[in-house]
Amino acid sequence: MDMLPIRRAILSVTDKSGLDDFARFLQEKGVELVSTGGTRKKLLQAGLKVRSVSDVTGFPEILGGRVKTLHPHVHAGILADKDDSTHMQTLKDLRLAPFDLICVNLYNFAEAVRQTLQDKQAVEQIDIGGPTMLRASAKNFHSVAVIPDPSYYAECMQEMTNNGGSLSLAFRKRMAVATFAMTSEYDRMITEYLSRS
Repeated sequence: MDMLPIRRAILSVTDKSGLDDFARFLQEKGVELVSTGGTRKKLLQAGLKVRSVSDVTGFPEILGGRVKTLHPHVHAGILADKDDSTHMQTLKDLRLAPFDLICVNLYNFAEAVRQTLQDKQAVEQIDIGGPTMLRASAKNFHSVAVIPDPSYYAECMQEMTNNGGSLSLAFRKRMAVATFAMTSEYDRMITEYLSRS
């Protein structure tokens, strides 16, 4: 689809700069907000209405936060091809709702490396759920918009303002390219760290 109406979003970010304004903009556009842990707490403190991922999955965050978003109720909603009627029927049959926008940025592994943590501590800063959501949404850019960094918030808001609450395919593809570049760099940094330690 060329123009994607944004109705439902996941926000789960380490870098919370600009988050309140971006989330408030989305909510004012009628977007349902879903979030995790610290991000949800910050949004609630800002007076925004936001559902927890646990409400969506029906399952608590476990293993000290290692498992939060790795669930079919999240990933089916991200990976469904909205142009494929069988995908949409599957969501309907399973009572799952699609997501339209995924706003995720990653644990700061570079900071963990700078602090020269021991391997056991450093690996706790390797994000798993974040890259999985980023890659899934970037893969499915025909049906989902991915926003991988706060530097893109202003452009996203301008796009939605110009397009009546929708995001263009051209914008979504550019965000997918930026996302794959970021996850590739993230993996490279982890590979270099583990190779030299």
